[in-house]
Amino acid sequence: QVQLVESGGGLVQVGGSLRLSCVASGRTYSNYNMGWFRQAPGKEREFVAAISGSDGSTYYANSGKGRFTISSDNAKNTAYLQMNSLKPEDTAVYYCAADDRMVLRTAPVWDYWGQGTQVTVSS
Repeated sequence: QVQLVESGGGLVQVGGSLRLSCVASGRTYSNYNMGWFRQAPGKEREFVAAISGSDGSTYYANSGKGRFTISSDNAKNTAYLQMNSLKPEDTAVYYCAADDRMVLRTAPVWDYWGQGTQVTVSS
């Protein structure tokens, strides 16, 4: 089992930045893929970014390319999502996810999930 706890959400103005953190506990963190998803009211949960546990490669949804950066600190068992140039459409609950699959998946079917952290971008 892997437990995930997100933090770092909040209210920010358009163009601002936030850094989300996801602390993992349980099984060996460095072996796990880590991902970020988000869900806005009335919408389905969607992929944001992921980082591979095997080689550190990263993958981003088009909506976040050039603005979001995912990273991982194995010593701290923590994944991060740095979000810059935030837009009102980035407003959502952001979820951290983890799994140990061979490939990164963009569908919200990962094995482990955090409780979510709210990000609100005001215009």
